[in-house]
Amino acid sequence: MSKSIFITGTGTDIGKTYVTGLIVKKLKEAGENAAYYKAAMSGNDRRADGSLIPGDALFVKKTSGIEQPLEQMCPYIYENAYSPHLASRIEGNPVEMDVVKEGYKNVCEKYDYITMEGSGGILCPICFDEAKIQLEDIIHELDMPSIIIADAGLGTINSVVLTVEYMKSHDLPIKGIIFNNYHPGNVMEDDNIFMCEYMTGIKTLAKVRKYDKELDIDVELLKGLYS
Repeated sequence: MSKSIFITGTGTDIGKTYVTGLIVKKLKEAGENAAYYKAAMSGNDRRADGSLIPGDALFVKKTSGIEQPLEQMCPYIYENAYSPHLASRIEGNPVEMDVVKEGYKNVCEKYDYITMEGSGGILCPICFDEAKIQLEDIIHELDMPSIIIADAGLGTINSVVLTVEYMKSHDLPIKGIIFNNYHPGNVMEDDNIFMCEYMTGIKTLAKVRKYDKELDIDVELLKGLYS
């Protein structure tokens, strides 16, 4: 039976896709049948034939070495680098929950460990005009626990605590935090991590430095986060 986890972040451009690639790579190198999934992906380039390239999915595929086809990874792909609700308003093809669920079900039938990445931060609107779908609605529908990705630098205490408190108040289980862009020995970043743990009660799972090629976490601990 497949197991899954959701990767959310304290905001956009904090390295969710980068860290997700390292997570999937860790599982793949441990011999696990791992896969990636994302409901909606914005800010994508086009191929010569005009079709959109699912950039985040392609990055994870290349980083991890998984053989999962790109077309299984994301049902909704947009060109504009906007929230999916706005991108689909401009481009068409709004997100439908049933389509997201069906794509996820298909991935679960083929793979054992599914790592699903969110769009932006936890409050990202996925669809607004045709249906009211927030990112948290997808997490609830698919019944997943989450890992929060946060930047280790200045301002992270506020963004981490607000994200955690929102998720707790909306019954979104959190398995831990991974801090990205970490500089070993940096007194501010070490204190940020300590304060985030102290103020939220959520443990740090790993600290990722820029250009890291491996995730420094025990693979059995990582696998145990999935449910």
